[in-house]
Amino acid sequence: MAERIQILTDLLTPVAQKAGVELYDIETVREGGERILRLYIDKEAGVDLEDCERVSRAAEAVLDEHDPIPETYALEVSSPGIERKLNRDDHFTRYVGHNIKLRLYAPIENRKNYRGKLIGYENRTITLETDPDQHIRLPREAVAACRLAVFED
Repeated sequence: MAERIQILTDLLTPVAQKAGVELYDIETVREGGERILRLYIDKEAGVDLEDCERVSRAAEAVLDEHDPIPETYALEVSSPGIERKLNRDDHFTRYVGHNIKLRLYAPIENRKNYRGKLIGYENRTITLETDPDQHIRLPREAVAACRLAVFED
């Protein structure tokens, strides 16, 4: 799966750039028996419907030409949203200083769920401020899911 995502990223990053947006993330999921290829795009001023339509049309052409997914699928293009997923190293680096919530695969310090300010990301280790003067370091490999969080400091 990771190899397929990398192939899709290599094919579709130039498409997004040409449309004036960033390819923030790609996911493939199965919902209701249908395979869905989701492209999340972003730009500083925010993504609008025209951006999504422009990227969708251009991506369809590239995907049809290269056919990197042998199964039938539906293509969706959208914004990653305000509580966007953080699942790549560059996402964690970009959002240092922001509030996040994360879930671990297995408990660390008797907890699987954490909320706090992302104060550092280095060598695939997340440093999270859970309370003033209280920090925890979590290995990236232990994180099952992570999102930006909208909550007060």
